[in-house]
Amino acid sequence: MNSALLNCSDVTLELGGKKLCSNLNLAINAGECWAILGRNGAGKTTLLKSLMGLHQVQEGKIALHGQELRSIPKRELATRMGMLFQSGAETLPATVIETVLLGRHPHSSSWFLDSSEDRDIAWDALKAFQLDTLAERQLDSLSGGEQQRLALAMLYTQKPEFYLLDEPSNHLDIAFQLRLLEQFLNLIRTDNASFMMATHDINLAARFCDHVLLLLGDGEYLTGKTEEVLTEEYLGGAFQCEVRRLKEGHMTLFYPA
Repeated sequence: MNSALLNCSDVTLELGGKKLCSNLNLAINAGECWAILGRNGAGKTTLLKSLMGLHQVQEGKIALHGQELRSIPKRELATRMGMLFQSGAETLPATVIETVLLGRHPHSSSWFLDSSEDRDIAWDALKAFQLDTLAERQLDSLSGGEQQRLALAMLYTQKPEFYLLDEPSNHLDIAFQLRLLEQFLNLIRTDNASFMMATHDINLAARFCDHVLLLLGDGEYLTGKTEEVLTEEYLGGAFQCEVRRLKEGHMTLFYPA
């Protein structure tokens, strides 16, 4: 029996006639943190959507606990996988607390009544992401950073096994990027959940992820532990520029030369 949380078996993914990855084989285990890195147009967002079952692959299969995604009912899948999109629900005519409660709908037996458990989870999420004082604010009154924190809070209330994050640091200043991602990781590790984030930021990937999928272009890719994949040679090839690595204490930083 395969014990991996998520499996990609010989997956080939194309978009608009462009091959994004070819014969991708990937096994993500519970508790692992993955990053997808690659230059613009490499297919990071499309691959995330494919892992969520929102974009069809051309070949191969994607399975959750050994069960192919396409065979899992959509509502059940939403209780097991959750995705943070680059653009969210900021145009909804709703308050912050109403919006974060949307994350509980896949688990709810009613579309109209929230249980006490749902409300407790929602309020815990608002507090975790420092939004509890904004609970009654309308979405259109929030800043870009506040909306991004709300999107993370709503995703956390969903409580899936596997989180997919598309550019989670969007609209966040440096301090909030570090603080919120650390907070998010601590929360999901408590639940023994896994996550994969698509990002342009090599340093965020190096800091928060233990595994990396590096898209090289023309369907080629590299996967492995972060320290094995994030090398000057591999990053330079993927981003088509010279990349240098700087070691400072326990931190490793990357920068274009």
